[in-house]
Amino acid sequence: MVSKLEAILKKATIPSEETALPGRDTAIQISGVHAVNNESFVRRLKSNESEVYLGMGCFWGAERKLWNTNGVITTSVGYAGGYTPNASYEEVCSGQTGHSEVVHVIFDTKLTSLESILKVFWESHDPTQGMRQGNDIGNQYRSVIYTNNEADLLTAQESKEHYQKALLSAGGGMITTEIEPISAYYYAEEYHQQYLHKNPNGYCGLKGTGVVCPI
Repeated sequence: MVSKLEAILKKATIPSEETALPGRDTAIQISGVHAVNNESFVRRLKSNESEVYLGMGCFWGAERKLWNTNGVITTSVGYAGGYTPNASYEEVCSGQTGHSEVVHVIFDTKLTSLESILKVFWESHDPTQGMRQGNDIGNQYRSVIYTNNEADLLTAQESKEHYQKALLSAGGGMITTEIEPISAYYYAEEYHQQYLHKNPNGYCGLKGTGVVCPI
């Protein structure tokens, strides 16, 4: 019989590709329309748009924070960073997919920048907690930044260095945020999309460190 501690430790450990759940070939069916602003979030980027994938714990509160950020055009939530194709929420919560809960952010480069989006990211959660965020424990709650090009990856790494200095100056710990190129992004189920708009009194565990991120 697996103890409660063993179960927690298993969820907080990223599985290997060989031991991850197999998933499925069929993608989860969603409307693709943002419930707040009616923008499509399943489309090609326009010339004035860019994107980034951010994980800072439970994606419900994270998405609301980001869709309310200046210059953000649209958002969606999904799973990335693991191995299981088209994983379900229950599979991700088992800890056996390797995925993190992430928000896909599409923003207008004429109105904001990746640096400004990352400032919101760093200040909205505690990036030093490893495989958890507050009381939410599991590898799906880890802090992550995924980008789709080398320039944005470098920007993210430089942003981390700046915030690390600010954290240490304030007596904080070492950042554990995973920064990597995006390999695949799988949309979460329809009811997760813009969840806190549909459920205003729903759970939101988002909480920053109080340390300001310099741009």
